[in-house]
Amino acid sequence: MSATTLAAPLKTGQADARIGLRGHVRHTSALVRRNLLWIRQDPESMFDAVLMPIVFTLLFVYVFGGSIGQALGGGQDQYVQYVVPGMMAMMSMNIAMAVGTGFNQDFQNGIMDRFRTLPIGQGSVLFAKIVVELMRLLIATTIMMIVGVLVGFDITNWGGLLAAVGLSALFGTSIMWIFLVLGVSMKSAQSVQAMGFLVLMPLQFGSSIFAPTQSMPGWLQGFTDYNPLSSLADSARGLMVGGPVAHDLWVTIGWSVALTLVMAPIAIHKFRTKN
Repeated sequence: MSATTLAAPLKTGQADARIGLRGHVRHTSALVRRNLLWIRQDPESMFDAVLMPIVFTLLFVYVFGGSIGQALGGGQDQYVQYVVPGMMAMMSMNIAMAVGTGFNQDFQNGIMDRFRTLPIGQGSVLFAKIVVELMRLLIATTIMMIVGVLVGFDITNWGGLLAAVGLSALFGTSIMWIFLVLGVSMKSAQSVQAMGFLVLMPLQFGSSIFAPTQSMPGWLQGFTDYNPLSSLADSARGLMVGGPVAHDLWVTIGWSVALTLVMAPIAIHKFRTKN
């Protein structure tokens, strides 16, 4: 390895130190615009944000709505009130995974190497990715809510709905930092996606997103009690349709803050020092 390569991370850090907050904001805004223009040129990249909420909402409501709704003491209508708020947690996880695969593909295409040679704040590249994925998350959540209303979800608390969306966005942002670390660390987008599914499936289905946890085996209930997706789903449910909120709300916020504080510096460091 050459001395130039060894010196590159130091020069990058020194360049970042000379860029003020206004410069970072300006660079982030420019990169957000670049990413949005890229989506405009490749609208197929929005298929997951547009189609996934439609498919999953209809699938779970019409396949599981009758049986699980009866277990909840009602029918399909009762299950709609249960599952739609919970699916906000699923949206935040699935959209977060996309940021890792897209980030890795940008490295493979050489775009990130170009960005790292420019006199811009290196963290701005990652923050721009986060901002655009948050926009995609809000689009996916909006579509999911529209489909939810069409299949019978009753919005009675608009303030609670907005609070639940904000909480989902906060938690989704923290998960995006994890996938950014995977995107910069793993060799291919397929590897990031495979690792993402290995993590997502147990977390999503071992939670209270799709079904109550009372009928699950004791060992699995212990897992769901500490699963942040259960806390997010239950807090969104309480905010939107009524029920206990405080405990799950603070647990979700605690997970979000902790994950961001740990993973964001790691992601930025790995981005700066990746060869």
